[in-house]
Amino acid sequence: MSPKKTRTEAGSLDQIMAEARRDRERREKTYRERALKMFPWICARCGREFSGKRVRELTVHHKDHNHDNNPPDGNNWELLCIYCHDNEHSRDQVAEWYEGETPGSEQEPPSTHKPFAGLEELLKNKKKKK
Repeated sequence: MSPKKTRTEAGSLDQIMAEARRDRERREKTYRERALKMFPWICARCGREFSGKRVRELTVHHKDHNHDNNPPDGNNWELLCIYCHDNEHSRDQVAEWYEGETPGSEQEPPSTHKPFAGLEELLKNKKKKK
């Protein structure tokens, strides 16, 4: 908190943040409950089944990654276990790192130093001396 902000400004900011969190949790709760009613309690990736208290490990994944896109028929959702859900999002992060690169495209080498550049010539000369 900067020294120029008053306590009331900081308090109102905290209140706004808390309200935003509650709204997000409320929205998540509604689409999660709907998805759990629509779909079998099975991870769509690994096929693990969930029941009882273990259902909390089952998450709702938005296929288009837009958490505000919650159609009534659930066609943007799939149930994933927490491990498959993490894997799904980490794949997206890796894809972002390589964005713009296509397989087989020529890339500039990370280094211009070539430690074995003259090795073939040296080996030829060594064979000739024997």
